[in-house]
Amino acid sequence: MLDVTIQKKLDNFALDISFDVKKGITALLGPSGCGKSLTLQCLAGLQTPDGGKIILKDRILFDAISKKTIKTRHRNIGYVFQNYALFPHLTVKENLAFGLKKTHKKAEIEEKVTEMISKIHLEGYEQHFPRQLSGGQQQRVALGRTLITNPDLLLLDEPFSALDHHVKHMLEQELLTIIQENFSGAVLLVTHNMEEAYRLADKILLLKQGGVIQSGEKEDVFQRPKSVAAAQIIGCKNIIPIHSINIKSELLEVTSHGSSLTVKDSKTFENQPTHIGIHAENIEFVNADAPPLNTFTYEIIEMISGINQTLITLKVGSLELKAVVPNNKKQEMLATTKIFLPPENLFLLK
Repeated sequence: MLDVTIQKKLDNFALDISFDVKKGITALLGPSGCGKSLTLQCLAGLQTPDGGKIILKDRILFDAISKKTIKTRHRNIGYVFQNYALFPHLTVKENLAFGLKKTHKKAEIEEKVTEMISKIHLEGYEQHFPRQLSGGQQQRVALGRTLITNPDLLLLDEPFSALDHHVKHMLEQELLTIIQENFSGAVLLVTHNMEEAYRLADKILLLKQGGVIQSGEKEDVFQRPKSVAAAQIIGCKNIIPIHSINIKSELLEVTSHGSSLTVKDSKTFENQPTHIGIHAENIEFVNADAPPLNTFTYEIIEMISGINQTLITLKVGSLELKAVVPNNKKQEMLATTKIFLPPENLFLLK
């Protein structure tokens, strides 16, 4: 549906990105300054790439070789900005109608706006101005104003960054429901929040320094990062350097800081891995009669308690590991004498 290969140089930053997406929500996830918003701007025509090509539904929007560039207003791309960009002097009804004035008759506009008001659940707010709306209501108006034009592609640039934390989850679900019920195209969601990306997206593009370092189904990307950079972006707390490797059939035996770990990883070993990783929540606390494979005695270095879970820093020989345990099971887990690192939950990194 969308095929992108573009390059763009800005001062000391270079965007060189290539990806394709189908229907559903794809999150562009990465740290600030990695090129997420710039990518959206290039797709929308707000920035012109220096090279490459953008194709949406078999229609060329940009091609550096043939010097073809479709203007923003003709790309049929919806864009919800971080600050929503509502017209402050227009009412909710007028904001929704704005994009239809040049393409639809007055009666059609009235019908479409009334229908969209219902879809975004703002009945009774038709004559309100943006300043009279909450952040969540403003977001719904911005989304409705975009969806009412029936775009081929929907771009969401950090739509929840301006909202208070206590309402984010509720509004995320509202937005997701509105999109699922009223839009069948591709959605690109820019975020630097990995939990937000996991809750909302079907697929993930991990970006770093202007390029894609990993992409795929969200479960695959989060559970099996392929590189140290990818593991860091998704918040993996245990990234362990490999000092030696011994291949045993489908298993790898790796040594780090004097500790030996067995790894069951489906990836081929053509590219020499430099690190292994394991998510903090996948470290298990076990009793003394546990199997010896990847089982170690531990010493607790630090515990940081949160509302629902505790982050525990452990010392295993010369290794330092971090584990996460639910608060309601903390005492039960800490009564154990060893930890177990399941071979299938260890992943190879380069």
